[in-house]
Amino acid sequence: MAVPPSSAPSPSDPAGEPPPAEEGRSRTGLTMICAAAAALLALNLFGGNDTSSGAPSPPHAPPAAGSLPAASGAGAAQADGGAPAGKHLPRSRPVRLLIPKIAVDAPFTDLAIGADGRLEPPPAADVNLVGWHAAGVSPGEAGTAIIAGHVDTKTSPAVFAGLSGLTKGDGFQVLRADGSKASFRVDDVETFDKADFPDERVYADTAQAQVRLITCAGNYDRRVKDYTDNLVVFAHLV
Repeated sequence: MAVPPSSAPSPSDPAGEPPPAEEGRSRTGLTMICAAAAALLALNLFGGNDTSSGAPSPPHAPPAAGSLPAASGAGAAQADGGAPAGKHLPRSRPVRLLIPKIAVDAPFTDLAIGADGRLEPPPAADVNLVGWHAAGVSPGEAGTAIIAGHVDTKTSPAVFAGLSGLTKGDGFQVLRADGSKASFRVDDVETFDKADFPDERVYADTAQAQVRLITCAGNYDRRVKDYTDNLVVFAHLV
């Protein structure tokens, strides 16, 4: 994350460098290419690994049972056995994410599925940028929208550095290209091991307008140059 096209390669973690600093702080000298994991299309998690540095792809291969979020509200409205959608908005491109509690005010970039079948992460060069899966559901539309961002870079914290500070009941907004504002309320915040990521739960389509905010979490594994976990915020339109 996760989450945008053309991830900027970062230098490899030099051998013998000390482990990253405590969570939430800059991990100077580390390779930080991990943004949110978003397993769409083939539902493969991207680990944000800098493949140009030789870091392996994450070992996780989600089951094919997961489905790609619907590309339109009309399709998502009939999800979950044909049940009508709850409150939702028409499709519109997101332009800005506002999370007052953790001081996030960031523009969006489109994320695409790469040749390896994984969602490409946002450019690591911009620490205040989030991405959304542009071929999937837009935030506010019926279905499950995916928003991804980096937790940090090799030099500083990034847009989702404080994402773990959100709790159930917190609110955030997505400003949309049609001039509307989609307001969401957090339902849950959970951390998952990348090797045991619950694809169905996180990515399955819904009849309601829901959002997943995803970034990296856990310990930084210098061997594979990636974080061990993903943090997922589950939220719904209000």
